[in-house]
Amino acid sequence: MRALLVVNPNATTTTERGRDILVRALRSQVDLDVAYTRRRGHAADLARDAARDGLDLVVTLGGDGTVNEAVNGLMTFDAGPAAHRAQERPALAVVPGGSTNVFARALGLPSDWAEGTGAILEALRDRRERLIGLGRADDRYFTFCAGLGIDAEVVRRVDQARHKGSTSTPLLYFRAFVAQYAATNRRVPLLTMQLPGEPATSGLTWMLVQNTAPWTYIGERIVNPNPRASFDTGLDVLGLRELQIAASTRTVAQLLSSRRVPKGKQVLRLHDLPGFTLTSAKPIAYQVDGEYLGEVDKLDFASVPGALRVVC
Repeated sequence: MRALLVVNPNATTTTERGRDILVRALRSQVDLDVAYTRRRGHAADLARDAARDGLDLVVTLGGDGTVNEAVNGLMTFDAGPAAHRAQERPALAVVPGGSTNVFARALGLPSDWAEGTGAILEALRDRRERLIGLGRADDRYFTFCAGLGIDAEVVRRVDQARHKGSTSTPLLYFRAFVAQYAATNRRVPLLTMQLPGEPATSGLTWMLVQNTAPWTYIGERIVNPNPRASFDTGLDVLGLRELQIAASTRTVAQLLSSRRVPKGKQVLRLHDLPGFTLTSAKPIAYQVDGEYLGEVDKLDFASVPGALRVVC
């Protein structure tokens, strides 16, 4: 089996010695090449080239952003007729190397890179893999979530802080949320959701789109507003109609509870959607898989079933 290991050198959970151990371990199972990312978007180029060159497997070492780039590189490779594309593309294996590792944990892998490596080696020996669906926002694929509004602005603030030397921690995200909530005009709903053949739903201030559950983690705590979301179904959504203090406090408490899902007249929740369109009255921030991608005034979302083979 020919494989490529795509390494983000800024992976937060591994040292150079740890990366050497990982490379030796993988080479005991596969014919391995190693490539280091040098810029944003580089993982996508490396994965696309691996697919073009006929490799069997792409392994990533990095966070969810590295995974997202690799997935998009694999998915933009033209592998022939749609019915056979997932089988013709390389499979994906994910070694957790970021601060949160939502995708790896959603696949059932340990969050520790060493334990995750062991699980992947065992899966490779046993030839265990599964076919998963992806989400797509316009031409950008995502593995576990996309968001428009305040969560994307929080991601933007965290990215700016990290570029200035801060470490990604739950406390950093909390501070970014508080700052962004104070700066947000919570009285002006911007978003409208259009499902095919149905009346539009307007008056939304924030929209979260999930391709699987959970949405994210705060340390070891699961944040799971749409627990029925799955790689094997369509997209789930959580939308908020207002961000006033009382309603927002209640919704945040529900989000952080392991036994409750957000509900109330300000909440819109939908399950297993094949696709829909979101429009905004003015450009609004958006993110996919925790990566801030700028501002848009329209996005077409689609569920892409059976899109990718993953080792798990």
